[in-house]
Amino acid sequence: MSCAALAGAPPASALPGAVPVVPGVEYGQFDIDAAQGPARAHVVSVDLSDPAVRLGLLHPGAVAQRATVSVLADSQGAVAGVNGDFFDITEVQHPGVEATGAAVGPAVAEGLDLKAAVPKGQRFGPALPPGTGTEEVLGAGTDGRARLDRLTLDGSVGTPDGALPLGGLNQYALPVGSVGAFTSDWGSASRVRAACGTDTDRAAPCTSDTYEVTVRDGRVVAASDTPGGGTIPPGTTVLLGREAGAQQLRKLSLGEEVTVRHRLMPASGLPFRFALGGFPVLADGQPLSGLDDRTSAVRTAVGVADEGRRVWLLALDGAPEYRTGLTIAEVADVLLGLGAEDGFSLDGGGSSTLVARAPGAGTVSVRNHPSGGAERPVPNGIGVFAGQARAGGAPDRRAVRRPVRRGRH
Repeated sequence: MSCAALAGAPPASALPGAVPVVPGVEYGQFDIDAAQGPARAHVVSVDLSDPAVRLGLLHPGAVAQRATVSVLADSQGAVAGVNGDFFDITEVQHPGVEATGAAVGPAVAEGLDLKAAVPKGQRFGPALPPGTGTEEVLGAGTDGRARLDRLTLDGSVGTPDGALPLGGLNQYALPVGSVGAFTSDWGSASRVRAACGTDTDRAAPCTSDTYEVTVRDGRVVAASDTPGGGTIPPGTTVLLGREAGAQQLRKLSLGEEVTVRHRLMPASGLPFRFALGGFPVLADGQPLSGLDDRTSAVRTAVGVADEGRRVWLLALDGAPEYRTGLTIAEVADVLLGLGAEDGFSLDGGGSSTLVARAPGAGTVSVRNHPSGGAERPVPNGIGVFAGQARAGGAPDRRAVRRPVRRGRH
């Protein structure tokens, strides 16, 4: 099937060569005659008008932790899913600094805020379309419908000398001069990376002008000149400041009262049940201007139609005969051909993975060929849930650590 053929396409509910996964969920695959060679798309079609079908965040129990899509799907009871956001995959520019594996953009699970977005210059992934940034998300609201939106961090640190703006929440990179909060949702990874790079240059050196305070039960209980690591207990927040933010935190003394407030604010004003980062490629049935039409690669993307009631999860095949993949502009064309009105690009390359259960099966199968030869562990993904399975629910303790969360989105 060519992109041109897709543009004239089947109705929004149709998927070429589809077979049922469960009622309301279908899996299909088709070939695309792309500019750089043949590509193969694996697609899960999701009917969210079915009250038994819903979307949720696949995640391994901590922001700075990774697992394969198939493990995440099976541990949370999903019937299908794809990989999610771009992430901190390597730190070759900062020798000796641990790559955290944390995602670039915001993340919400079960209506609870897990993390906010890193500065634009600190992101991993291809060039963004003009006018977009790291706060872009795709998710599903409390009404179960899928939509694209933006999530910005609204937060503060209340101190005896007044309130400080909060510049980050469980992020692998903090804005220059800011204070960021790390909670039990972060995990056990080192926080050193958060003070590396700048708002415009991911590869810039790490700053040594840092200060960290630990707040428990509303009071400062510990302080350090260097970022630490290890598990953060429930009810505890670690505040990390860099440059001007570090100078502000140095004013705090042990035992002083500190209040930390944070929430993710949707631009639409509508709450999310789940959300994750990436970047838009379609809006209101039109490709965004400035989409890359030159660089082909294996991709993962999502299409949305029918006012959020219809969703397509798409991952390209990474087998050698299909590995040239698609450009971002071609991905937008393919989503349009399926019937999508809005489209969203997720992490690609070796991360691109689509899983789905065979009819009657109790576990998922990987349907595409990951380009690295095996599934790559990822920080999050989109899960499709049906019946009594919990959408974005607590992972199985046998597979991943169960997160402890407090703030509701």
